[in-house]
Amino acid sequence: MADGWDGVVDRAAGASGEAGGAPNAGPIVRGLGAVGGRPGLLFESGRVEAFSDGVLAIAITLLALDLKVPEGTPGTVARQLLTQWPAYVAYLASFVYVGVIWVNHHALFARVGKVNGGVLWRNLILLLPASILPFPTATLAYAMQHGTLADQRAALALYGLVAAAMGATWLLMFFYLDRHRELLRGDVPAGFFREERRRAALGILSPVIAIAIGVPLPGAALIVFLLVPIFYVVNAEGWTPRRQR
Repeated sequence: MADGWDGVVDRAAGASGEAGGAPNAGPIVRGLGAVGGRPGLLFESGRVEAFSDGVLAIAITLLALDLKVPEGTPGTVARQLLTQWPAYVAYLASFVYVGVIWVNHHALFARVGKVNGGVLWRNLILLLPASILPFPTATLAYAMQHGTLADQRAALALYGLVAAAMGATWLLMFFYLDRHRELLRGDVPAGFFREERRRAALGILSPVIAIAIGVPLPGAALIVFLLVPIFYVVNAEGWTPRRQR
């Protein structure tokens, strides 16, 4: 086919618009694509952000489902509430995790002027560990309340692996944006996303440290999981802007 895949996409997008189809991700412009610098389609980022907000909103809501209403013998409500303390810590840690992802995601796309296929796929990968976070959170809360030491270690390892995967997805996005400055807004400092890769690397390392702490002290690992996202709250705008002030 003479005009290649990009021509097919252009014609399909045009036909959809003429047929009164669903709105696309915003104005389409020609630019450098995701592969080998070949021409590709660039889109406004509004639809990507709206979709991401919806996924994160659902994930943060599902976290609360693991908080159980006390049941059983009358007069034991206070005791049952107190025994759920691991569920409270796990919920709080995961709530802050998802909240930090949302804040950092907003800060990320405030610096992205256009998105292409490379950003779209990496954004989906980024949302994957966030969307499944309620599962390791519920597993961890159950193991800390009712499981053996081996159960608690296994649950901590699962939670830590998902948290480390979140850091890895950010690292993947930062590597890509550092190589594709044509997607960024003009006021983004050179090397900004190269610096941000170090923040993402800490997001991979810190859960591994928490897992190691959890082998002898599972309760202490819960506290580490709670403290790590607070670090990302403090520097949600990135390290580079803070050093430039």
